[in-house]
Amino acid sequence: MGCESSKTASYEFPEKYLINLDITPDNIPFELALKKSGEKWYAEVYNAEEVLRFDEVMVKEDSVLISLGVFDADLKAKIQNNGQLQGVFVKNYLEDYKVPFTAEPSQGLRFPVNSPVKMDLSGRWKTTFTTENDSYDAIGVFEQEGNRITGTFMTKLGDYRFLEGNVSGDEFYMSAFDGSHAFLFKGKIEKDGSLSGSFRSGPKYKETFTAERNESFELPDAYSLNYLKEGYEKLDFSFPDINGNKVSLSDERFQDKVILVQLFGTWCPNCMDETKFLGPWYEKNKNSGIEIIGLAFESNPDFEYASSRVKKSMEKLDANYTFLIAGESNKEKASQALPALNQVIAFPTLIYLDKKGKVRHIHTGFNGPGTGIYFEKWVGEHNILVKELLSE
Repeated sequence: MGCESSKTASYEFPEKYLINLDITPDNIPFELALKKSGEKWYAEVYNAEEVLRFDEVMVKEDSVLISLGVFDADLKAKIQNNGQLQGVFVKNYLEDYKVPFTAEPSQGLRFPVNSPVKMDLSGRWKTTFTTENDSYDAIGVFEQEGNRITGTFMTKLGDYRFLEGNVSGDEFYMSAFDGSHAFLFKGKIEKDGSLSGSFRSGPKYKETFTAERNESFELPDAYSLNYLKEGYEKLDFSFPDINGNKVSLSDERFQDKVILVQLFGTWCPNCMDETKFLGPWYEKNKNSGIEIIGLAFESNPDFEYASSRVKKSMEKLDANYTFLIAGESNKEKASQALPALNQVIAFPTLIYLDKKGKVRHIHTGFNGPGTGIYFEKWVGEHNILVKELLSE
């Protein structure tokens, strides 16, 4: 949808806005462009080499409304007299989730650069994140050119997607916005060359981190974290599809085929990345005896709501495989829905079943295209596993 009034008909938006989400005392910056194709408005959000396009945009009088794709979230703004934007980022499924923002024409830097760069952070970093109650390991993978830095952090459950930022003196800053999550990493280069800093996700969540260069550190094998409980060889489930019809793994159409069962949620950016891969992969491979079943665990248990979100994701992500409404986006409840699993640890999780219905591999979490060669490595592993199961 798109419309405009006389007030905006002659108005030209800047090539790109720098949006600053206000998470006092910090800001999370990202770049966004408002564009037109014919009479239809659309928006683009930029994170490093990623461009996210959102095609449900309304510009009317002094208001801009951007519906954020597969996510039940919006950017709502008023056009100011000076051409800047002022508005809020809202998650519609969460009560009182509103993050204010301002937007002004981008000058090409996400973060201010006030001092010459002290060190090139390109490379691989063993990172430890610390929360109030726990800590966990990650791998930071960065590329730096001048004062611009890109990369991501990979954890055993997933990655922090495409991060982009700047290095100023002995400090660095990186951020990302994907329509659901807003991330901010602030770090300092210590005298010994290690890093320390903080991570903020949205307006409230905060962790700290330390990092040191390490080319050999590895995270736990993603195929080792989930397994079937003793006494189980197979999965067994029956859930409604997006139209309310009961579908079971034992149905005739799934017999004698290699089945991939994807634990998924429309609120989950890592799930979006995995589904962007699986959708076209399925179209290419479905005639070789493969089926994919996406089990959607949604933020709102209401069937109509969950079904509408999954339908939108299928459309936006070109994913034409089977999706079932399996329950709430709660790992404990998801574990109850799949009692054969030791537990649901992460969304997404991908379970590989052979032609006899036996569970052969379980891949926990997803490190997506923001991880570069690590994503490509997984794609290769995935294709080999499926080929082996098809050949049996």
